[in-house]
Parts: sequence; C-alpha cells; structure tokens
Amino acid sequence: MKHKPIFITGIGTGVGKTITSAIIVEHLQADYWKPIQAGDLDNTDTDSVRSLVSNERSVFHPEAYRLTQPFSPHKSAAIDNITIDINAIELPVTNNRLVIEGAGGLMVPLNDSDLMIDLIKKFDAEVVLVSQNYLGSINHTLMSLEVLASRNIAVKAIAICGSNDVSSEFVIANYYQSKMIFIPQLDLHDKEAIANAAKSIDL
Repeated sequence: MKHKPIFITGIGTGVGKTITSAIIVEHLQADYWKPIQAGDLDNTDTDSVRSLVSNERSVFHPEAYRLTQPFSPHKSAAIDNITIDINAIELPVTNNRLVIEGAGGLMVPLNDSDLMIDLIKKFDAEVVLVSQNYLGSINHTLMSLEVLASRNIAVKAIAICGSNDVSSEFVIANYYQSKMIFIPQLDLHDKEAIANAAKSIDL
C-alpha cells in the first residue's frame, strides 16, 4: 500500500520545520519537496535540507513557486505579480515516501481564498505538527490541532523542537492523543548530528 505524503507544518514561523524536515527525510530516506519558497532563493529550504541529508536515496524536487520576497506567500506572490493557484500545484511523481515542508503555519494565506491547510487537504497528507516550548505555545499547539481535526486531517506526530517542557507536553498529550517525537535544536550545518537524530526518532 502506498504511503500518504507527510506534510511538515508548524504552530508558527521559525519553530523548526526545516530541521525537523531534514531529520525525517533522513530517517525515512524519503524524498523532499517544498511547494512554495518565499524569499532567500540563493539559499532555499530545499538547499538546506539537501545539504543535511546523508543517504543517497532521497530526491529533492523543485518548488512549484519560487517567490523573491520573504513574506507570507500571498504577499510575496502579489509583489512578484503572481497569483498562487493551488489547483496547479501537483505532487511530484515518485515511488518513494514524500516529505513536504510548508511555509509558516496552517492558516497562512496563499491567495485571496486558499490557506496552507487547503494545500494539505488537497494532497491528502498526514501532518507532522512542529511545536516549540515557549510562553503561549500550548495555546498555539492546541489551536493548530483543533483546526486540523475540524478538516479531518490526520496527525501522524507532534514534533517538539528544541528544549523540553514536561508540563507543557503533558497538557498537549492530555488533550490530544498523538505520537510525540523530540527534535533537538541543532545547527543547520551539522550533517552528522542530523544523521544521529534521524536514528533516534520513531515515526
């Protein structure tokens, strides 16, 4: 049976989606795809993940949209005089597992009518929700899980990126029964540390 794609999304921006993506890609020897890259086109998230993955099986698929400005996709696209059309974004063809990295969180706008969560639903993907322990993160995590549940989108795991907080993690686990994996805060240049972290997760 073919596996569903795994969509890496976060409770917000800067919570560790790219490092989590690299570790999961290495763990599964999966392909990687970032459909929408906004800004930093000389050093994209695809470039970062490719530089961190050690296995020779993973394929890194080209982005559907490469936007020049580092803003929300809808704003970046407008500046570039582009309209993002989610109907035109098709999954890359592969026989391998596919890890997809989103931009920002679930409710990030792509255009005047579509959000990132609509792209997840279109792909019929399972979600790895990346969380991070900070003041307010319980609220952001539970709201994200609630929104996913309201769209009947399966959560494969909650990834806690960075330092642990047993109290926060207990509350999240108490409200939402899902696998938790723990992602250390690693240097985005430490390939060996990524390989070691990939061996330690259970997904």
